[in-house]
Amino acid sequence: MRFHHLDLNLLVALDAMLTEKNVTRAADKLNVSQSAASGLLARLREYFDDELLVKTGRKMIATPLAISLEEPLKRVLLDIQTNIVSNKEFNPETSTRHFRVMASDYVTSVFLAPFFNHIQPLAPNMTFDIIPNNNQYEELLSRGDIDFLIQPDVYMTANHPKQLLFEDHYVCVVWENNPWVGDEMSYDLYLSLGHIVINLGENRAPSFEEDYARKFGNARLIEVSTSNFNTLPHLLNGTNRVAIMQYRLARIYADTMPLKILDVPEKIPNLKEYIQWNKILDSDPAHQWLKMQSVALLMDAK
Repeated sequence: MRFHHLDLNLLVALDAMLTEKNVTRAADKLNVSQSAASGLLARLREYFDDELLVKTGRKMIATPLAISLEEPLKRVLLDIQTNIVSNKEFNPETSTRHFRVMASDYVTSVFLAPFFNHIQPLAPNMTFDIIPNNNQYEELLSRGDIDFLIQPDVYMTANHPKQLLFEDHYVCVVWENNPWVGDEMSYDLYLSLGHIVINLGENRAPSFEEDYARKFGNARLIEVSTSNFNTLPHLLNGTNRVAIMQYRLARIYADTMPLKILDVPEKIPNLKEYIQWNKILDSDPAHQWLKMQSVALLMDAK
């Protein structure tokens, strides 16, 4: 099909080229040979009268025109996928849809793991890809490179719909045989211990609880810093250190490791994890079904 002399099939090729910025990887994504992908790029260059991708050293860099096309192209293809290609009766038992979810390792452990177990018998052919949180989450969500984003409300973009998924509260966690800690964690005791903290992302930004903890503990001795929530229990085990953790995650590890869970000495606001999706996907029956299943799972867990 052609529109203003443009073969609309080339739009898919252009999307792959601009996403991968590599002809070989784009060919793999399109399931064509490298020579065929090179031919598609040549046709695109001819139509737009622009190089689109320019080789600089070992990399290919998008031209200004290509950069300007990338977001509207993603939007158009996502709209077609959602409202035309997928706009038919949805049957989870036979669906082969693939979903990409951006979430932290904490969310993966306390929510996604049981959620996928819940989904598997209902939609046995549905597949998922968990993508670690990164600073490009808004761009990835808007371009349709991820289907769902799960993170605290404070980090959410205002450009797409969201809903509260679940809440959690913070606790102090120590090794069960820590000689300095009894059944309570006082403010002075908390400050006297060595601390293990979470710093996230490429810029090593503090997580929400760590950012809040700084407000009541300038004198803390930070002995270990990590970017993975699930490493905290292992780093605590056998030491005299303390960490602030989400209760749901701490409970999972305390059931199998010698750890002690105590109230924090100063109140930290509850953690509220939200789920967000591209507004174009509001009418997608598969997305609607998955959101409904998430609510059903959380209701059953209460």
